[in-house]
Formats: sequence, structure tokens, C-alpha cells
Amino acid sequence: MTRTTTSPLPLDTITAPTLESDVQRVVRDALATRTPIYPLGGQTSLDFGLPAKHRGIGLDLTGMSKVIDYPARDMTITVEAGLRWQTLVTTLAQENQRLPVDVPSAAEATVGGVLATNFNGPRRLGCGLLRDHVIGIAAVDGHGKLFHGGGRVVKNVAGYDFCKLLTGSLGTLAVITSATFKLQPIPECSKWVVCSPKTLEVADDLLAKMVHSKSRPLAVELLRGPAWAQDPALAPLAKSRGCETALAALLEGTNREVEWMTTQLQSEWRSAGIGDSIVIDDTAALVSRMVEFPAATSSPLVLKASLRPSVVTAIIASAEQVDPQVSVVSHAQSGILVLRFSEFPSSGISRAVVGRLQAEVAASVGSLVVLSNPSQSEMTQRSVFAIPQPVLAISTAIKREFDPGDLLNRGRFIFRSES
Repeated sequence: MTRTTTSPLPLDTITAPTLESDVQRVVRDALATRTPIYPLGGQTSLDFGLPAKHRGIGLDLTGMSKVIDYPARDMTITVEAGLRWQTLVTTLAQENQRLPVDVPSAAEATVGGVLATNFNGPRRLGCGLLRDHVIGIAAVDGHGKLFHGGGRVVKNVAGYDFCKLLTGSLGTLAVITSATFKLQPIPECSKWVVCSPKTLEVADDLLAKMVHSKSRPLAVELLRGPAWAQDPALAPLAKSRGCETALAALLEGTNREVEWMTTQLQSEWRSAGIGDSIVIDDTAALVSRMVEFPAATSSPLVLKASLRPSVVTAIIASAEQVDPQVSVVSHAQSGILVLRFSEFPSSGISRAVVGRLQAEVAASVGSLVVLSNPSQSEMTQRSVFAIPQPVLAISTAIKREFDPGDLLNRGRFIFRSES
């Protein structure tokens, strides 16, 4: 099916395949005319990446939304790429199972889109990355060829690791058509334990001590800024001593395990000089606000840093010099930091981001990307991605193998486009 579109992408038409063979045909036809293709799912991340400059075809995968195979006793599931993430969550919950990956806009986001963008929520620390749960994948490359990686059974996974290669490839190497995941049982009990360090220095010291904790948090989150000052879950901390900074640890397991870990962690915090802490039983609500944080308001600029955990608080301090009202969510022990600015930097992205923050992040062998910039001001490859030249060369070489015609998301992401 083909239809016209009002998408922010420069699309002439949108075609909505229902079969893998339909996807192959669209790609082959586009290759013959060198027409760009923009794969579409829930369209929840279209503001990520460089602005698209080449008119092309939208490839809407939401018509491919079947559960292909769900042998619950084997704790695996195979689904088509257009399945909404929330539908996947609901399906698994009926068997008391889950994929421990918390996704923003889950009702709209699709499995293929989540894989392409490689979104990993707070539980990445204890449960692993999204790609760790993918054991099989099918996709159509830029030649129009359907290929598979992995399999439907954990013990049978072998061969080239296309699962990890395509996870996070941003729709630039191939169009993902289906995926197989390994699953986990939903834990019996889940709690947040939260404290409010007085300063970033105290938070940094506490994070270092938590590496040796006898408890085993699945997530350790550092929250800071105006976005969290009035958060309802953190209100008891704000009432007792103010809450400019919150450090939250997610504990999951059996009732007895979580009870022991809660007592243990609070005892360790008291030994570190942290007096007050709270326990939150409704973990889902706070997780949701963390996950939806990047797009929760119309921020003029949202950045994401991946860096050594030991420098998280230093980068937060630098960001606060650029914007004292910046709000922060950090998967602190995983070295992931999301910065939501209250205003566009007066000195512009080139100076505030490229000249300052990117340089500091790069010094820690990290990377800084622009998640959202509604103004589209100063959106260059260097400001949006700042990928080192050796990495850019490798990604470009891989791109040429999978998509020699440069059809898929042409010019939007981290490779040199020759078009």
C-alpha cells in the first residue's frame, strides 16, 4: 500500500509492506533509481540525527506486527519489526515474563525502531543491554537481499553476530523485519531505595562506594535539576532536607532478597554519612518518568553522553556552567548521561557543545550526541555526533558493504555519504 505523507522527513510517498518480500521489492526498485528510503516505525525518534536533505520513500513497517512464535516455556519470542513495544510487554506479562528494557513512548514505538535506535533504560546495569537479549534477527539490506542472523533457540545461536551489528545501526545498514528475544521472569518484588546527597562531590563519593556494595542494584540513577525538584516520588526527601540531587538504586528479586538488600544498602549509606533515605514500592512510575525524561517537555536542546562512570558528576558540573537550570538523568554506574537544557546555549552549539562539553567527554574516551534540537540550528555531523575519524572510517566501510547505493537514511547518521 502506498500513500501520501505529512512526515517531517522529505517523503514523496509512504509504502506500507506486510511481507518481507514486499520490503525486498521496495528496496530493489529504489536501488534501480537510487531513491533514498527512510524506514519508519512508531516515528518517536525522527528528531534524532542530521536533518534529511534528500527526498525519498517512507517504508512504514507497522503493518508487519505479528507475533511469529512464542514458546513461553523456552522463554523466547519471535516477533515482526512493526509490533508495538507495549503490545510486546503486555503479551509477555500474560506469561509472567518480560524483556527488561524500558522504552519511551512504548505505545507508539515499534520493535524494529527500538532495535535500530538501541534504546536502553535504567535496568541496563543489572540486566544487560538490549542487544544482549536479541538472539535472532532478520533484515533486508540495501541490495534488497533478505538475510538472517542468530536463531530462535538460545543454544543454536551461531554465525556472524548480525544481531549486535544491526542493534543501534539507526536503519542505515538494513531494514529489520523480525527479531527473536530471550526473556526473563518478572521478579516477585521491586523497590527503589533513594537518598539525597548534599553535593555532586558527595554523590560522586557515594557512587564509588556503591561499586563494592553487597546489594546488587539493577539500576543506579543520579537525578538532578528542576525537573526532579517537584517529583512526587521524591517529595519525602524534598520535605525533609530539599532534594537538589537524588541517587536511586533499583532492587529486584524475591521478597526476602529485596528486604535484605534494602536493609544492607541503607546501612552502607549511613556508614558513608547519608542519614535519610526512602523506599519507593511503586517502581514503575519512577522508571517511566526516567525513561520519558528526554522528551517529557519541549526542551530546546537534549544531549546524551556515553563516558566513564567516574567522570559523570564532572560533566554534570560542566553542563550546569553552560545552563544552571539543566536537568539530568544519569545511568550513573553505566556511564550514561542525558542532559535536558532549559534554554538554547547563548554561545551556540559550536562553542558550548563542540568546544566545551564534547571536548571534556572525549577526554574520558566518551562520546556526546544531540538527541533533540527542535530549532535545527548548527546541526552538523561534528556537532550532532563528533565521531572519531577511525570509527567513522569503519562505519563507512560497513555501510558500503550493506548498502552500496546509500539508500537507507541517506546522510542522516554516522558515515560519509557520497550522494
